[in-house]
Amino acid sequence: MDQLRRLFKEYSGQEVTDIEEMASSGSNRRYFRLKGGNVSMIGVIGTSKEENNAFIKLSSHFLEKGVNVPRVYAVSDDLLRYLQEDLGDSQLYSMVSQGRECGEYSPYECRLLFRTMEMLPKIQFKGSQGLDWSVCYPEPAFNERMVMFDLNYFKYCFLKATGLDFNEVLLQDDFEKLRDDIMQDMGDTFMYRDFQARNVMVKDGEPYFIDFQGGRRGPIYYDVASFVWQARSRYPEKLRKELVQTYLKALKGYMDISEERFNDRLRLFVLFRTLQVLGAYGFRGYFEKKPHFLGSVPYALGNLRRLLEVPFTEYPYLNEVLEKLTTMPQFNEIVEDKRLEVRIFSFAYKKGIPVDTTGNGGGYVFDCRAINNPGKYEHYRQFTGMDQEVIRFLEDDGEVDTFLDSVYSLVENHVKRFIERKFTHLQVSFGCTGGQHRSVYCAEHLAKYLSDRFDVKITLSHRELGIEKIF
Repeated sequence: MDQLRRLFKEYSGQEVTDIEEMASSGSNRRYFRLKGGNVSMIGVIGTSKEENNAFIKLSSHFLEKGVNVPRVYAVSDDLLRYLQEDLGDSQLYSMVSQGRECGEYSPYECRLLFRTMEMLPKIQFKGSQGLDWSVCYPEPAFNERMVMFDLNYFKYCFLKATGLDFNEVLLQDDFEKLRDDIMQDMGDTFMYRDFQARNVMVKDGEPYFIDFQGGRRGPIYYDVASFVWQARSRYPEKLRKELVQTYLKALKGYMDISEERFNDRLRLFVLFRTLQVLGAYGFRGYFEKKPHFLGSVPYALGNLRRLLEVPFTEYPYLNEVLEKLTTMPQFNEIVEDKRLEVRIFSFAYKKGIPVDTTGNGGGYVFDCRAINNPGKYEHYRQFTGMDQEVIRFLEDDGEVDTFLDSVYSLVENHVKRFIERKFTHLQVSFGCTGGQHRSVYCAEHLAKYLSDRFDVKITLSHRELGIEKIF
């Protein structure tokens, strides 16, 4: 601490009159706010000279390229302590906390998120121009070995700890295939490595990037996956798509890439990043006994569950293991989950309307029998409202679209109000003659519509088919 005081005095000419230790990050570095006169700086004490040097050199380089990062003012001779610019206390993660908690992000919160995504290509592309990659810590570039480190991190620190049985040889085969696919797009770009809302400060309405000392040369997709699919951010699917679109629009100023190609590659990195994050949660939670990290596991598995809606057929055994993992009972409930739960049913009227077992009552029951019924034709009786034959029949007819537009309007307003009032349950039921075609189609589409727009827990039950889903 004396060295930080001395650096402060030498740089500012002021004596330190106030020291406040700040919340630490996931590393061993310690942060302090030092004040003296009208000067405020952040003092950093690190345990790794190489890691500190990476931050110091990268900060200087990024500033030359016009990237918003904190300026380093003074460094101790032993490289273990330095002073950097005080960007204030407005952390992006905290500034969007209301949206994270209620499941609906305000226009102001969205603007901050969009602005952050707009600025990401700048640090990736301009930040890489003329950069001496040798300063990066612990490696100058993302490589095959690091991919396998992270995949094995997931296997040994999380998967094995769950007690799920799996064949290590088959899993390793798919890991190696995934590794080879990921390494197809390296690029000469800077990969932030830990790009998330906690590592973004907001000063005068503009995002500033911090904690980039683990960055290195690597693919652009990793950072997009890290930010948009950050587990506890709980971005609704619609907002995720808008964040990716915002990034793609900004990316056009640096490179040409088709949206289809980008999304195909991004999907792989979302899978890879999610596995890496689960490994970290497992290590911190199961081995270091830090319950906060275990509390994040259901959020990450929620991301994984949605990702697996389109199977990874190129990695069949890994896909099989992950599907089993996402259905394990201990991961189906989020600790202290206070989100609104929307329970959606399809049913047959002749068997009665589903009972609201929560005891809250209310909600909606929609009668789908006014919609043209595919079930009156022999050909469609073998199918359900989830099959393409029935979907085409209903959508070609068009009546179901008009019906659902009215349903969406009613239920969406109800969900918004329930979120505002911190209610915990809403039930919506769709009934038809057999509970097989029209009601199933409508229930599926409402579940998808709400999950795209709100961070709410959705349970979908096709009662007469004996099918239940969690969104």
